[in-house]
Amino acid sequence: MKLELVWLASAVALTFAQMLVAVLGATGQVGLAALAGNREALPPTTGWADRAARAHRNMLESLVLFAALVLTAVVANKTNSTTLLGAQLFFWARLVYALVFIAGIPWLRTLVWLVSVVGLVLIFVQLL
Repeated sequence: MKLELVWLASAVALTFAQMLVAVLGATGQVGLAALAGNREALPPTTGWADRAARAHRNMLESLVLFAALVLTAVVANKTNSTTLLGAQLFFWARLVYALVFIAGIPWLRTLVWLVSVVGLVLIFVQLL
């Protein structure tokens, strides 16, 4: 199996872990009964729980791009050391991004997000 696919699977696992953190935060703030219900008039989460949910949503948006690029590179047989570096940069930056976002560190969060975008660009350029 191509190593880029291992990083893609790892990114999926990270996304799942972020979902669990967001659910734990929401459960702690609004309660399990409210989350298990039909969610009408659900009170909003705040603080770290809200940031965890937003970090998870952002990861879902980025994961689509990452998956499309990695799968295209593998199918087109365009994987190389640059696509591997791009995949690694994306994964590690997204892990740090989640931690920094939940901690509430705004400018560092943006810089780390930019590193993940560099990872995507590295993969994309190899497809041209």
